[in-house]
Amino acid sequence: MQLVVARIGRAHGIKGEVTVEVRTDEPESRLAPGAVLATDPPRPRPLIIERGRVHSGRLLLRFEGVRDRDAAEALRNTLLIAEIDPDEQPEDPDEFYDHQLVDLDVVTRDGTDVGRIEEVAHPPGQDLLVVKREDGGEVLIPFVTEIVPEVDLAAQRIVVDPPPGLLDEAGTERTGTGASANDPAEGPESGASTGSSAPERDTGDGPR
Repeated sequence: MQLVVARIGRAHGIKGEVTVEVRTDEPESRLAPGAVLATDPPRPRPLIIERGRVHSGRLLLRFEGVRDRDAAEALRNTLLIAEIDPDEQPEDPDEFYDHQLVDLDVVTRDGTDVGRIEEVAHPPGQDLLVVKREDGGEVLIPFVTEIVPEVDLAAQRIVVDPPPGLLDEAGTERTGTGASANDPAEGPESGASTGSSAPERDTGDGPR
């Protein structure tokens, strides 16, 4: 199974380093030197982490074969994907992998059916639940605690408490809902909520 562990930001310096937006609660193992990572969009060869360091609160990575700023900048916005055991479960009870959420039913607090999760999208800023409605429409729900107070895997459903108008936005463009327009290197650190006062839930996963 594939797990998105980071998103590459801008180049840092002139020696091939890049900033990364961390998408995993285990960066010390997922993003350690020697880690071999697939990419989205795909590249002819995986990226291998040569070294990493923290600078001004941000994680910087350097990959084998990436030696200058131009090569580093060419990787900008690339997702880094690790292969994991499909039976592995997140250690944090508030973290969920994408495959755990896909196909869950979505209902409001009063039991009204909203639809079913078709996909989990990962634009910059915060994760979005792509919910297919019974009428064929689509609604994007930010995966933050304020809006998604309950995830019940045993019952195969999530409970949402949407703000006024959210469920009327079926068909909204994915790039315009809940996502930050800022580059992650300039915006909040990973794990912070963008566009909501509530803590962001963590899928620990990518668009897989």
